[in-house]
Amino acid sequence: MRFEWRTFPDPDAAALACAAHIVEHLDDAMAARGYATLALSGGSTPKLMFAHLAASRLGWDRVQIFWVDERAVPPTGSESNFKLAAESLLNLIAIPQGNIHRIRAELAPAAAARAYSQEVREFFGLARGEMPEFDVVHRGMGPDAHTASLFPGDPLIDDREEIDSAVFVPPKAQWRITLLPGPLLAARKTAMLVTGADKAEALRAVFQGPYDPLRYPAQLAPPAGRGMLWFLDEAAAQLLADA
Repeated sequence: MRFEWRTFPDPDAAALACAAHIVEHLDDAMAARGYATLALSGGSTPKLMFAHLAASRLGWDRVQIFWVDERAVPPTGSESNFKLAAESLLNLIAIPQGNIHRIRAELAPAAAARAYSQEVREFFGLARGEMPEFDVVHRGMGPDAHTASLFPGDPLIDDREEIDSAVFVPPKAQWRITLLPGPLLAARKTAMLVTGADKAEALRAVFQGPYDPLRYPAQLAPPAGRGMLWFLDEAAAQLLADA
């Protein structure tokens, strides 16, 4: 499978380029219909990107923010993806609280997933079985090639019917709530931000290995024309010379 990617000298340069890419497409969406939708991922990598997003001059009052996934912890917990985004982005921009659609992970995981699915359906006006089309979905990749909270071997990787689900992640011994492939594949644009030498082997497998999302979930990609671009630092991309 062929992916389009850009390589940058260091994580901050990759994060800056990824942020600029996201802002460009959100601007385009707002110009077309007055508002835009953005789904954010968590983890340690996006923190630099959030800072660059916060420094942009985007009209955040017209952006609706959702999450790709969340750990089953309260929004004040140290592992909360929402908390990271709040501290690094949301608290630094002028965005109405009504534009922030967090996953209520303080609920039981299954209840949190149901509540989030309902909120997404109501916002997008979806009938049962329809998928939301986020203007931009920001995703990352772990050293095991997981993306969102879809880890290798999880049968939910084959789910194209539901919007999200609670999922138990054995390697982390943790419940999470994650968007499923349906909305990930329906995204208008997907920005993949991947940095660090610990991702190099997985990245080579994703780019050069056989297409097998059950083994390499990060291979989940929207169809041609929807746009998926990878932003990598040199450490992550070091094994891609012949990709």
